[in-house]
Amino acid sequence: MKKIFAYRVFGLLLMLFLLCGNIRAQETQNKTVMDKHNHNKVEKTDTEWAKELLPEQFRVLRQCGTEPPFTGKYYKNEKKGEYYCAACGALLFTSDTKYDSGSGWPSFYAAAEKKNILEVEDNSHGMHRTEIKCARCGSHLGHLFNDGPNPTGLRYCVNSLSLDFREISSKDN
Repeated sequence: MKKIFAYRVFGLLLMLFLLCGNIRAQETQNKTVMDKHNHNKVEKTDTEWAKELLPEQFRVLRQCGTEPPFTGKYYKNEKKGEYYCAACGALLFTSDTKYDSGSGWPSFYAAAEKKNILEVEDNSHGMHRTEIKCARCGSHLGHLFNDGPNPTGLRYCVNSLSLDFREISSKDN
């Protein structure tokens, strides 16, 4: 009986060890991809981010939260301009690629600067998705889906709290 218990404990410890190694490998892979994408990385501690961001922004950007659908300030925004990362100011999207997907979040069919968007496999909540993060600071933006319009067929589904919009006036065009 003691032998069976010892084997079970050993098996559980082995599974935990392998799981932790897999998580570390994924984190290392994500960091390597992030390093390759942008050399002007912004690295701050959670304490530093918490001081700079509003609490609801911190929850979304740094803790991979999401805002309720149809509530974000940019969901219905139809002004011409550019969308930047709310944490570090990296250019992410333009109004030219924004469209109403009906999802309840701002949606774009293309990134303004593809190198500023990091795509990460996300298997949370029992789903297989692609998380999008700011390649410069690692902030959570939302998710990428393959159900968008032409010409790309992509839908970057983004939290308004992750974005900072800068309007382009008609004299700037």
